[in-house]
Amino acid sequence: MVGWTKLETAEAMATEKFAPHNHKADEHEPTFNGQRVHMIPEVKEALKAFCEAGFIAAAHDFERGGMQLPVVMTQAAFSLFKSANVGTAAYPFLTIGNANVIHRFGSEAQHRKYLDAQLTGRFFGTMALTEPQAGSSLSDITTAATPNADGTYSISGNKIFISAGDHDLSENIVHLVLAKIPGGPPGVKGISLFIVPKFRVNDDGTLGQKNDVTLTGLIHKMGYRGTTSTMLAFGEKGTCSGELVGEPHQGLSYMFH
Repeated sequence: MVGWTKLETAEAMATEKFAPHNHKADEHEPTFNGQRVHMIPEVKEALKAFCEAGFIAAAHDFERGGMQLPVVMTQAAFSLFKSANVGTAAYPFLTIGNANVIHRFGSEAQHRKYLDAQLTGRFFGTMALTEPQAGSSLSDITTAATPNADGTYSISGNKIFISAGDHDLSENIVHLVLAKIPGGPPGVKGISLFIVPKFRVNDDGTLGQKNDVTLTGLIHKMGYRGTTSTMLAFGEKGTCSGELVGEPHQGLSYMFH
């Protein structure tokens, strides 16, 4: 019964909050003035309603604030949002994918710092794979993750075509970044996965100082113009901090979970 009610809610919300600005978002795509990203206000309004209705955590356990909806029911609901406005829907659905990876492979400490905040929509998330010199050939990525004494990693490199890579739609953006630890195996076998937030997160979940993640420009994607497609630089100042997810050199299989 709850599932059918949520389908009805999804249909109403997709119709009232997502579909009306679909064309407008394509005509007035996000812009970057060198300081921050600007976009039409309807995007944030729609996502606020989506998060408040609990859709990001829909498939998760009650203990994490979820609804424990079956996968088939959540996908049916999500298809309504994607059909109504794929550009606006990209932000929460990338977050859902990001949260699923951290839930499956992250530590309990990472769950407390990042997962719970994503499931409420307080933080949004991305998947950062592609690099300028490598394109879709992930074996050729050069983003490096150098171990630090405190267990964190210093991240350095550049990523492109990172959907939802920068915006003001949430308090924080949690990037899942593919990178290589120096000395690891060559090719895809040497790829590890790291959590790299836009703002560092304290152990109690509050935001710390801005991490060394810089938006260097926006790219335009035909048919997907309402979503920020970004070029990101990690570690330009040498102070980009990341946390390893799971075991080293398992990043590709984690990311495609």
